Amino acid sequence: MSESEELPADSGGVGQLGSKLRKARQHAGLSLRELARQLSVSPSFLSQMENGKSQPSVATLYSIAQVLEVSIDELFHTSGAPLEAAGPAPEAPTLDEATSAPDARPLGVVSRSAMASPAEAFDREPRRLTVSRPDQRRRLEMDSGVIWEQLADSAPDVDFIEIIYPAGSSSTNDRRMMRHAGQEYGYLLEGELEVTVGFEVFTIGPGDALSFDSSVPHLLRNRTDKDARGIWCVLHHH
Repeated sequence: MSESEELPADSGGVGQLGSKLRKARQHAGLSLRELARQLSVSPSFLSQMENGKSQPSVATLYSIAQVLEVSIDELFHTSGAPLEAAGPAPEAPTLDEATSAPDARPLGVVSRSAMASPAEAFDREPRRLTVSRPDQRRRLEMDSGVIWEQLADSAPDVDFIEIIYPAGSSSTNDRRMMRHAGQEYGYLLEGELEVTVGFEVFTIGPGDALSFDSSVPHLLRNRTDKDARGIWCVLHHH
């Protein structure tokens, strides 16, 4: 779900999650701006999230739990004593604060099989210009060992990422083939990957490029003893 998408006002689960996120943040003594900085998201998106108007991605939710030192279960559990608020919410951020460059932060280890689409991996905020430095990029590590690093954040329906497949790794830890709406374009910089798209199985090496319909079941595997690294662009069709 992109940052700009709003949920219906009666989405109780999302609203309840937002309320718990706010209480957990206040309990941790973090301002809206500081938490947004640590999560590498805009303060405005975090405010929408706390107000129940936006839903965090899988990666962001894991990262929030890590920063606030709470479990995912605590954020979703509906019973028990609520987290104690530390005080009133801080004032809304200024434009300069909302557009300040984020610090790099690992987004935690997540299950690739649990994500319906790579569109859930990173939160996006449309911008006219994005310049990313090596120490400012968001990294997402899968439970299978595969790493995605966001190279640029400029459009809600596009992921421009560097992928790293360690030796012996696969798209999913259970070797299950994935499918989702969209189109993928890839260019391998180093290493070797076995690619399965539908009934087609082939191997790509350094300098090879490919494109395929993501709605067709697919799987990428590194069967070698060396890491594979490439540049990927994923278009998400809603």
